[in-house]
Amino acid sequence: MSTEIRANTMLPARREQITLHTADGLELIGELALPESGQPRATLICLHPLPTHGGMMDSHIYRKAAFRLPALADIAVLRFNTRGTASEAGRSQGSFDNGDSERFDVAAALEYAEFNDLPNVWLVGWSFGTDLTLVHGLDPLVEGAVLLSPPLRWSTEEHLRAWGESGKPVHALIPEFDDYLRPDEARERFAPIPQAKVAGFADTKHLWVGKAEAALDAIVQAVAPEVTTPLPRTWDGPSETRQVTIVNS
Repeated sequence: MSTEIRANTMLPARREQITLHTADGLELIGELALPESGQPRATLICLHPLPTHGGMMDSHIYRKAAFRLPALADIAVLRFNTRGTASEAGRSQGSFDNGDSERFDVAAALEYAEFNDLPNVWLVGWSFGTDLTLVHGLDPLVEGAVLLSPPLRWSTEEHLRAWGESGKPVHALIPEFDDYLRPDEARERFAPIPQAKVAGFADTKHLWVGKAEAALDAIVQAVAPEVTTPLPRTWDGPSETRQVTIVNS
């Protein structure tokens, strides 16, 4: 019997609570969701929105990515709380540092992926997480970046140029009605990255409320173009309904 994939539908995967260890001595709470069998075709490291405004590893697009993509696209999803950030899984040690010391958090996630031989690693940043990606994420392990609602708040032209010179693919997903950066301006601001693909999303706002499916389809198109999209909206097989308690930092 076919089941409609809803906001709280959790599809089969191998899920593991993980702890990331930063170079400055902190422990960060996280989760790794892997396909139920076989090797993943790609790995997403999810960098969440601003924790002072409710961002965390359970922010809805990342939660749905972890619930769905291992089963629907054979993609591994690593999500975690940056320093001082809390979610249902717990609070990471440390305190928010306006994107500065968070460089150690990004490095810890990349080290975890490398140590565990996770393949084809992509950074997927959302809002604040896009600045972490652009400022701290240009690493040899990283295949490319997907940026949801980038405000370009801390990212300078120098950071963008560095990504441009790297040649690594960058996909910027820009809501039509974003609070900080809309599609036309985004195309101008991302000019220092010649290979950047800037895509506007109609009738969409900064938080992608009601638009998670479009975001997940675009992420999969970027990191695993061989997977057919749109992704299925129904599932034939076992599934769970998982209600997540939303925790503010």
